[in-house]
Amino acid sequence: MSFERGLHCAVACRSWIALPLFCLISTFGVVHNAAANESLQIVDARVPAVDKAGGDLPLTMTIKNEADSADALLRVRCPVANFSERHTVDRGEGAPAMRSISNIPVPAKAMLELKRDGYHVMLLQMRQALTPGETFKCAIVFQKAGTIETEVQVQK
Repeated sequence: MSFERGLHCAVACRSWIALPLFCLISTFGVVHNAAANESLQIVDARVPAVDKAGGDLPLTMTIKNEADSADALLRVRCPVANFSERHTVDRGEGAPAMRSISNIPVPAKAMLELKRDGYHVMLLQMRQALTPGETFKCAIVFQKAGTIETEVQVQK
C-alpha cells in the first residue's frame, strides 16, 4: 500500500470513528439540557397592556426551580421589545428605586416570583401596542437550564 493511499485510509477511519462519537456527545448534551429545563419551569408570565409603542413594561412571572442547585436568569429576548434588563428594587436610603443587575438568582428547590417591587424584567422600547388577551413568546435564558421558550399573557 502506498503512503498516499494509507493516509487516505487513516483519514477515512478517523472520520468513521469521530462522527459517531460526535453524535453521541451531542445527543447527551441535548438530553442534559432537556433534563435541566424539566427541573426549572416558568408560569404565569405576564405584562400589562399598552396602547402605543416606545414605552417600557415590566415582565413578571413565577420561576419554579426543582433542581438541587441554584440557577440564574441571564437574559430575556422578546419580539415585542428592542431590549430587556433585569432589575431589582433598591430599598436603601430614601425612596425605593429600580436598579439594573447582571442576573437574577434563582434559588435551588424554591419558587421565585418576579414582580414590580422586587426582582423583575423590564422590556424596553416596546415595538408595538399590546392589547389585553394577546399572547407572545419570549426566550428566557438561564445559566444552567439554558433557553426556555415561554408564552407571555397581556393583561389589563
